[in-house]
Amino acid sequence: MDGQHFLDEIRRQYRKLEQMANAALDQLPATALFSVLDDGSNSLAILMKHMAGNMRSRWVDFLTTDGEKPDRHRDTEFVIDEDDTAANLRERWNLSWQITHATLDSLTQDDLGKTVTIRGEPHTVPQATLRQLSHYSYHVGQIVFVARQLAGDDWTYLSVAPGKSNELDATQDGMKYLDDTPA
Repeated sequence: MDGQHFLDEIRRQYRKLEQMANAALDQLPATALFSVLDDGSNSLAILMKHMAGNMRSRWVDFLTTDGEKPDRHRDTEFVIDEDDTAANLRERWNLSWQITHATLDSLTQDDLGKTVTIRGEPHTVPQATLRQLSHYSYHVGQIVFVARQLAGDDWTYLSVAPGKSNELDATQDGMKYLDDTPA
């Protein structure tokens, strides 16, 4: 895979993650963002807050500053305070995805050989983008799982629904699912 293909694919994968997370979150009322499945679980609000904080820290000035910004206070991302309304969380969430996409879109093939740091640890640009893709995939999976549990019978599947594989095989292009849709 050449550098341009890598950049195109990494951008596509990040957009798919955002799309999947938003499709899950959009199935719930705003109040559900603060629900927890049990005492040891994070709410959707916490997951969104953490991811937004991480994205802002990692992607602002990606090529020129450490990915762990001095003004990031990670531990506070796991606490809901009075300013953390559903609207404010969504705004930060959307802005952080915009920052992420803008940075990824600005990368060129020449940037792929550069080194960036995250918490002082050197990474090539491809390593850093894949590290974050893995991290966000983990949390988007959590978001989808929690949203699915909270939605119950009202859930609309984001990929092939259980028992529907044969329908997909029979219609091929007649069914569109998130995991098959190009960004």
